[in-house]
This record gives sequence, C-alpha cells and structure tokens, in this order.
Amino acid sequence: MKIRKIAKKLAKGSFLVFSFPLYAMYLLLAQLSKSEGVFQGFSQLLSLVPGKVGVYIRASFYSLACPNTSDEISIGFLTIFSHRNTTIGPGVYIGPQCNIGKCFIGPNTLIGSGVHILSGSQQHNFEDLSAPIQEQGGAFTKITIGEDCWLGNQALIMANLEEKSIVAAGSVVTKTFEKGAIVAGNPARVISNRFNQIKNPLSDDFKEQRNGI
Repeated sequence: MKIRKIAKKLAKGSFLVFSFPLYAMYLLLAQLSKSEGVFQGFSQLLSLVPGKVGVYIRASFYSLACPNTSDEISIGFLTIFSHRNTTIGPGVYIGPQCNIGKCFIGPNTLIGSGVHILSGSQQHNFEDLSAPIQEQGGAFTKITIGEDCWLGNQALIMANLEEKSIVAAGSVVTKTFEKGAIVAGNPARVISNRFNQIKNPLSDDFKEQRNGI
C-alpha cells in the first residue's frame, strides 16, 4: 500500500512538472488576448487526453490555473471548464462529458457523467424584444456546491447546493435547498433529506435498543 502511495505521488509530481510549460504558455496567450477563450481552448485540448494520463494532467493543470484548486481531483474525459474562476476542493470526482461553468465545488463531492453546472441562471437577458438575445448581455455568477454532494448523471445545476446534497439523475436545479436535501425532477424538488434518515439518538427506537442491551 505504501509503495502504491509513493508511486502515485511520484506520478503526480511528474505530471505537475510537465504541466508548468503548458501553464506558462497559457499565461502568455491569456495576456495577449485578455479573454476566457484561451482558457476554454486549453480546457478543450486537455479534455481529449484519455485514461489515467488525462486524469493526472488535467488535475495538474487546473491546480495551477484555477484559484485555490487542489491537485487531489479527478476530471473525466471530454469534460470542459468554461471559466478560470473555478475552485475545486480535494477529493472531488467529475465524470466524463461534463460542462463546468464558474463555480466552487466543495471537498469530496461526486459529479456524474454529462452534468452541466451553469454560471448562474442570469447569463442571458431577454427582456428587450427589439434586440437579439445574444446582444442583451447577462451576468455570470459563481455557483457554490457544498462539501460531500452527489450529482447524478445529466443533472443541470443553476443554483447553489448546500453541503451533503444529492441531485437525482436528469434533474434541473433552479433554486437552493436546505443542507442534506435529496432532490429530483424538472424543476427539482425535495423528496427527502439525508439528515432525516439518520436516527436521533434520543428517539424512542434508540431508547428501546439501548434498554435492551
């Protein structure tokens, strides 16, 4: 087990060294263009690298390029980041074919395949009928996804998620729910809560079990 950990650390260190020239190239091009397009281009390129090599190189690059992002992360094949201002905590797993907008993802969160995290729900204004929607602008918001959440395949996230939340596959989250909420549907609604499923140590059932010992 120790040998495996050492080998993993060596591999991560090697990929970090390899990522420095790539990161330096990104910084240079970003200074010339002053747009998110450069970051998106690098993200698209790195998303195409398959297997463990892709996982390690994406973790290394994003830990350098994105603020306060851990290198203890796993980013799947064909997953693309839209904004550099994205922060990912340690232990986060993001599955393949995801689209990650401007967000903070707390530690130990699991994100399934094909999940889309939008940069808020106000990216496009559409009130002015005399102008095309693409010319009306909008606002990008950094969405927060709390620690120890689980987002099922194909979920669409447009609002903050409190810690320990679960989002069922294919659900569309348009508002914030309480901590530990289990939500499903389009739009998503609460169907249960993880904290309610844990027995209260002062409940009658617990007292009966305790007295029977």
